[in-house]
Amino acid sequence: MRDKLFYYRKRVCYNLNRNDKRRIKGINMGVLKNKLQKIFRRRKRKSREENVPADNNEMTAYKRRLTQHRKRLLIRIAVTAAVVIAAVLIVKTVAERWKYKDYKVLSSSTQEDTMSTSYAQLNGYLLKFTGDGASLLGESGKSLWNQSFEMTNPVADVCGSAAVVYDEKGTSMVMVNESGKLGEVNTQMPILKARVASQGVVAAVLEDGENTWINFYSTSGEEIATGKTRIDSPGYPVDLAVSPDGLLIMVSYLYIENNKTTSYVAFYNFGNTGQSQMDNMVSGYTYEGTVVPQVQYLEEGKSVAFRDNGFVIYTGKQIPKVDCEVTVDQEIVSTFYNEKYVGMVFQSDDEEKKYTLVLYNTNGKLVFEENFSIEYSTIKISGNQIIMNNDTQMCVFSMKGHEKFNGNLDEGKIHDVFKMDGNRYQVIVDSGIKTIKLS
Repeated sequence: MRDKLFYYRKRVCYNLNRNDKRRIKGINMGVLKNKLQKIFRRRKRKSREENVPADNNEMTAYKRRLTQHRKRLLIRIAVTAAVVIAAVLIVKTVAERWKYKDYKVLSSSTQEDTMSTSYAQLNGYLLKFTGDGASLLGESGKSLWNQSFEMTNPVADVCGSAAVVYDEKGTSMVMVNESGKLGEVNTQMPILKARVASQGVVAAVLEDGENTWINFYSTSGEEIATGKTRIDSPGYPVDLAVSPDGLLIMVSYLYIENNKTTSYVAFYNFGNTGQSQMDNMVSGYTYEGTVVPQVQYLEEGKSVAFRDNGFVIYTGKQIPKVDCEVTVDQEIVSTFYNEKYVGMVFQSDDEEKKYTLVLYNTNGKLVFEENFSIEYSTIKISGNQIIMNNDTQMCVFSMKGHEKFNGNLDEGKIHDVFKMDGNRYQVIVDSGIKTIKLS
């Protein structure tokens, strides 16, 4: 056995280098075999690596460096993006929570007879109207157009870039947009209320003694549809709204049944869907023991009915259906809205901040609830902010519930406030229009 081991060692060792020979010296036959196999595998692998062409080695090294570079680049991009996003969020949060302490007047425009002049915001401009006519004002207060008419008690309604100015308890209506007059309507009966769609068609409630009529007019003054209502069927029309596309009219009726005050909200479709329905009515909802004093169209396909104990959101471009309801226990002091939000004000239990402001989205989800103290006369959403004011004071909330400004304006009696851009506002006072910037 020793002779065979000696012979095997002698036969294989002549092809080994000195280091390999030292590795196999003094080991038995089994171990020797394993050692030799490892040595030969190592030498074979080394031989393959040495026989690889130089071009392949360079290409492999290049690909390795390129992969490493890409990894480093992706890491740098990710870190930079994270820093930028964090910075933007910080700036946005600071801007959202920033509260202004003062203001400065940027410009003033004097208006005569401000007491008998009313204003409405029309797609970024101010629509000024009196009994003698209407005009559209730019940022500088300069008139872009003028339209004359004669009305005793002019009232305006705005939808998108269109508006209607109507003579409440009178018989005339004028439809306008950013370019000027769209059309006019002269009715046979006194106008109680009128609402306009974004293209200028108008729905109006007309008074006829104990009866009322709901008429629908085109911009050219033609009567599209008409419907007679009675106090017992379907009730007295308290409010109405027109969808932005002008296809649907939403009406809130009030009547007494079984000695109970009952409200009925009806939807009339004047498109193809409503042609097969009696009086074009496609849906209606009854609310016993409840008053629905206000209805309004919001964003596309959504509308709201404000009840004396909350509100109802309806969804549907053709046949509106109840989407959600919000019921409250407190007495509602005020309501306000825009295309995406619905808000209410209640009395609070806080002695210092006696009012509670709540805001909901059009899905009925509570966005925020905050207490405040200003004794306001007007509250609305303008330029994606909640603005309230009295004769001397102005208060602004963001749509997330942060108070942006609360202070007195020493510019005269405040009639109205409209948000412009950034932190600029147009304030209607006794002497005219003041453009202010919060600071």
